Amino acid sequence: MITKEEVLAAQKAWGDGIVWIGSQKGNLEKVTEAVEAHLHNLYAYDEGTPILFKPTKAASVQFRPTFEAAKSYFMGHDENFPEDKGFALEPWTNVMFDNSGGIILDEGRAFAMGNYYFTNVAGDIMKVEYTFGYVRVNGGLKIDVHYSGVPYQKLLDCERRAVLAGSVLSGNVVA
Repeated sequence: MITKEEVLAAQKAWGDGIVWIGSQKGNLEKVTEAVEAHLHNLYAYDEGTPILFKPTKAASVQFRPTFEAAKSYFMGHDENFPEDKGFALEPWTNVMFDNSGGIILDEGRAFAMGNYYFTNVAGDIMKVEYTFGYVRVNGGLKIDVHYSGVPYQKLLDCERRAVLAGSVLSGNVVA
C-alpha cells in the first residue's frame, strides 16, 4: 500500500527539483542535466506507460505525453514547442503543496489533488491547481498523471461582453 508519507515525500522532491532547476538558470548544460534528472527520477516516462501531463502554461501544445515534450515545458529551448519559455526557469524559490482536494491511496497507485504555490525571487506567489497520479515503480513513486492549471476566474459581465464582441468580430465562437 502506498502511504501518505510517500506521496508527501514525492511532492517535496518535485518542488525541490523545480527550485533546483531554476537555480541553474544561465547555464544551459546544468539546466538540461537538472531537467532530465527531474523527469527520469520523478516521472514514469522511462517505464513505457502512458503519461498524462497537462502543464499550467501550455496553450498551443496543451498536453505533454513524451519525455521531450515535458523537457521542453520545464526548460524551453525546443523549436518544436515555441511557446515554452521554461516554466522551471522563473526561477522559483519555493514550491508548497496543499493537498486540500485530498489524497487517495491504493496498493500500486495514489492520487493527490489541491493547490500548489510557487514563490518567485521577488516573493510573488502564484497559486496553481493540480492533480498528480503516482504509480509504484521499483519501490518508489513516479508520476504518470500531472494536471496543472490556474484557478478559474469568473469574468465580470462587462469583460464577458467584450470577449463575446471580439469573438463575433473575429468569427470565433465562445460558449
